[in-house]
Amino acid sequence: MTKSHLALKVRPVSPCVRICQIEPSTSLCHGCGRTLDEIAVWGSMTEAEKAPVWERLEAEGYVDEGSVR
Repeated sequence: MTKSHLALKVRPVSPCVRICQIEPSTSLCHGCGRTLDEIAVWGSMTEAEKAPVWERLEAEGYVDEGSVR
């Protein structure tokens, strides 16, 4: 995937799917895949800061083709 393709990817405002269940051993949310720290600062993160989180969530199957599962 090229950088220009990544720049054009349209994503939701948040990966939240309203299934907020945190796994205590990993601090990951079962619904969206973010860590508690990522959830806490999401609203103040820049798009550049969110990009690697989105990429991890996509790679781990929490989101597909820019859409929340």
